[in-house]
Amino acid sequence: MEFETVIGLEIHAQLKTASKIFCGCSTEFGAPANTHTCPVCLGMPGALPVLNRKVVEFAIKMGLATGATINRSNQFARKNYFYPDLPKGYQTSQFESPIVEHGKVEIEVDGQVREIGITRMHMEEDAGKLIHNDSSSYVDLNRTGTPLLEIVSEPDLRSPQEACAYLKKIHAILRYLDICDGNMQEGSFRCDANISLRPVGQTELGMRTELKNMNSFRHVQAALEYEVRRQRDLLLDGGKVVQQTLLWNPDTGRTEPMRGKEDAHDYRYFPCPDLVPIEISEQWIEEIRATLSELPDARKNRFITEYGLPEYDAVILTGDRALAEYFEEAVRLGPDPKKLSNWIMTELMRELKGEDFDNCPISARQLSSLLLLVEKGTISGKIAKTVFREMLTTGKDPETIVAEKNLMQVSDEAEIMQVVMEILAANPEQVEEQRAGKSKLMGFFVGQLMRRMKGKANPAMANELFNKAIWGENRP
Repeated sequence: MEFETVIGLEIHAQLKTASKIFCGCSTEFGAPANTHTCPVCLGMPGALPVLNRKVVEFAIKMGLATGATINRSNQFARKNYFYPDLPKGYQTSQFESPIVEHGKVEIEVDGQVREIGITRMHMEEDAGKLIHNDSSSYVDLNRTGTPLLEIVSEPDLRSPQEACAYLKKIHAILRYLDICDGNMQEGSFRCDANISLRPVGQTELGMRTELKNMNSFRHVQAALEYEVRRQRDLLLDGGKVVQQTLLWNPDTGRTEPMRGKEDAHDYRYFPCPDLVPIEISEQWIEEIRATLSELPDARKNRFITEYGLPEYDAVILTGDRALAEYFEEAVRLGPDPKKLSNWIMTELMRELKGEDFDNCPISARQLSSLLLLVEKGTISGKIAKTVFREMLTTGKDPETIVAEKNLMQVSDEAEIMQVVMEILAANPEQVEEQRAGKSKLMGFFVGQLMRRMKGKANPAMANELFNKAIWGENRP
């Protein structure tokens, strides 16, 4: 029996506000435990919440960026569930009246473009953090009340690869809008994944499991791939999938049960009596729309048309806002766009090893200057890689390194020709073989010259002079 995979994602994005959703406490990450708290986020009796207007603005931005409906009237609700790291004992969220509904984004996997629906987005508060050791448990309530935007997809995803592509697209949009820093290591962007299998051709959804609190693109894809295999093997053996919440263990490469999966009625939602309904004017929506920045898909298309980049390059360069801005800052200074793209996607991204371009050790100006030195013939491409490594180590500008280490390319025809003649005189057999048609020996000759001249010779000129010396006027 063949099965179809059905996946829906619930993404939790911490919104990039200076203060929490219902109080004035700081949202800064990394402060000493329990120092960013007050009577409101500690759930003290009589302490009443006041909604942060910026949270509403950011939710509207994300709704507009995904072509969604902004509900002009929406409301907060209490979600009653045992939260050991929420002192109130319930979470303030939205249920029947979310701020955003019915959005969509496009993803591309293996050359196939698909539209993925977004069911809803709603505002809510984050919980605190539990820290466990062998004998004790501690709670840090600094994160309690940090504003979250929960983004719930339709069950439109049909593979772990599509789920990962969708996750990356939402991550990119949030970063482009500058409403979430997207830092997965700090928990600013994480997701729960609902996954089920059903026989091909069946419209009814199968029994689902939920993979909880994943904060790595790689882990999300690996966990879903494992769960597809686990559920498929179980169904083929005549078993039944149990509705439950699972955790992904990257050390074992397996999913592990956490608890039984709740349904909406288990949370006993009811309208929050401490917060009035939110009324959003059309004027405010249009004012926010006017502030929207260029989004990933639009920038990708512009990179293709304006800079003549292949689609693959444009997709990579616009996948992250900081990377796209780095490229544009560098290309404005004059280097060839494709050569710049190649350097960023190979040399630079290899050195960064996944680190953010916000903290790139080589500035866009420095990389542009390095490539211009190559284009002007001041240094060779090979020497450029040596200079690049020195830039990473010292932070110096490429011009400074080239001058200090005397790395300028030799383009003096007489100087190169002297070395050419010495090499040909030392290798008469190879010269005759070259004249007999063994053209691959040209690489041997140029390599000898580069070693003699410590890589400084102009390679195009070296090739031309070898041809001239070997063939004379009878060059084929």
